[in-house]
Amino acid sequence: MNNINQIIGGLFPPRQPKEDEYINEADGLIYCAKCRTPRQCVIHHGERIITPPVMCDCQRITEEREEAAFQKRQAEFRIERMKASGLQDRYLHDYTFANDKGYNPEISKAREYVAQWSEMKKSCIGLLLWGDVGTGKTFIAACIANALIEQGVPVLMTNFSKILNQLSSMFNEDRNKYIESMNSYSLLIIDDLGIERNSEFALEQVFNVIDSRYRSKKPLIVTTNLTLDELKHPKSLAHARIYDRILERCVPLKVSNQNIRKLNAAETLSTARKLLTAEKEDL
Repeated sequence: MNNINQIIGGLFPPRQPKEDEYINEADGLIYCAKCRTPRQCVIHHGERIITPPVMCDCQRITEEREEAAFQKRQAEFRIERMKASGLQDRYLHDYTFANDKGYNPEISKAREYVAQWSEMKKSCIGLLLWGDVGTGKTFIAACIANALIEQGVPVLMTNFSKILNQLSSMFNEDRNKYIESMNSYSLLIIDDLGIERNSEFALEQVFNVIDSRYRSKKPLIVTTNLTLDELKHPKSLAHARIYDRILERCVPLKVSNQNIRKLNAAETLSTARKLLTAEKEDL
């Protein structure tokens, strides 16, 4: 017993207060001079009294702030890794709700999709964003992707041109693994359906990707320049197998026929003219 008391006493030997501390006369414990809360507590061990150190209020607040800052950095790092993995085209990182210029009212539906994500995921509900070229379908889809990734949701946004390039250099077993790997993401976004080749191999692989996602019971978002009528009345059985699965799980949302690329080009040209005019005036 004496040996135990000696060991415990050696762990918490008496000490003198530091420059930022003082001894409280009321209880004889060391206190913080700044927040005036104890940096020691009293524990009775048999007949022995020991005074192990504790954090005062300001030390605890500092530790909590440091821990919160560390967790924030870790979360930011995880998000950056998720974006690098899921949004491999760097320009997609800037397609966010915060950067929306209000060109398309359909963006409100995208916001609602994110707000209702838990139910969308549970019910395996996706979106089919269709409309003319340059109307902002990719922007809307990427806004959803970025917003969900910011919440820690794994999202992959890609297109069939990239997928087919990968699959064309693989054997069957590797192809299956590659397609299955896309289902590890909570949300899969396929951009520009319909621009891929219409070869037998391409259509087979497109079906395999869509069918695999369909069977995974996870949400899918698809953007396409095809009309809803073309999707509902495909030109071949091979296309019908693909489009039927998309239409079953993805709610069609027409994106307005306002050409955002032309609007952005006009804005860029206007800015360039102002800059060039300003340079001439400076000369």
